[in-house]
This record gives sequence, structure tokens and C-alpha cells, in this order.
Amino acid sequence: MSKYSPLKEFLSGQEQDNVPMTFAEIEKVLAFPLPASKQYPAWWSNNPSNNPMTKEWLDAGFETEAVNTTSGKLVFRRVRNLNRTAGRAAPGGLEERAQAPFKASSRHPGFGFMEGLIKVADGFDVTQPFDDEPWDEGFLGGSNQK
Repeated sequence: MSKYSPLKEFLSGQEQDNVPMTFAEIEKVLAFPLPASKQYPAWWSNNPSNNPMTKEWLDAGFETEAVNTTSGKLVFRRVRNLNRTAGRAAPGGLEERAQAPFKASSRHPGFGFMEGLIKVADGFDVTQPFDDEPWDEGFLGGSNQK
């Protein structure tokens, strides 16, 4: 039993598919502080060989997303439901999808990967073209080249 098992138990008991948490809340569940490496986004990656805590959230059927190490927040997103009576993954779970042939989905797997990283200034209309400088001048080889 891993010292991070309380996180697996906590996540396994959650009904919702998205479980937003702060690092402080995770530490409260674990009953001890997270290591200093929590400040690095790579520590929160979903690579099972990354660290012992990663295995716990993956075994609970969750992956991390929207990790913000500056604010100490992240979201655990359910990627598979566990069939608790049989101790196996439910139909349509991660194992079954891995064996199924590729099928087109309505959303690209990269959808939302930049969520929260770009802020558009208030009053800026992103539908209007930029008309302050012709696009082919300057850096792209226009009048600034000599």
C-alpha cells in the first residue's frame, strides 16, 4: 500500500467526472505535505512511471489536466469508470478503447489544450482583420530588407 493510496480512495469515491482540487486539498487528503517537485508541471504528468502518486490517480481512473503550478490548482478528469463489484474496468473503459480500432470522434484530442493560456484584452474584436500594417512587409521580406 502506497503512502499516496488515500488519494486513490478519495478519487474512487467521487461521483463527478471532473474533480478540481488545490494542492492544499490534496495534502489534506494525504495528511502530509506534497514534495517540493509539485512546483513542476512535469510532476503532474499522466506518465505512470513518473512518480508513485501518478499511479494512484491513474488506478482510480483519473488523469490530471489544467494543472496550474503557480496557483496550486489542477483538475482530475475521469477517463474510465471502475466496475467496483468485479474489480475490473467497465465496458468502454481505457482497456477496451485501447483494443478497439480507431474511430473518428466529434472532437479532436487536442481540443481545449490551450484553455486558460490566452487572454484577449477587453474590447478587442478578434473577428476584425489587422489593418495597421500590411502582412507582407517588414520581417517577411518587405521594405525593411536591404
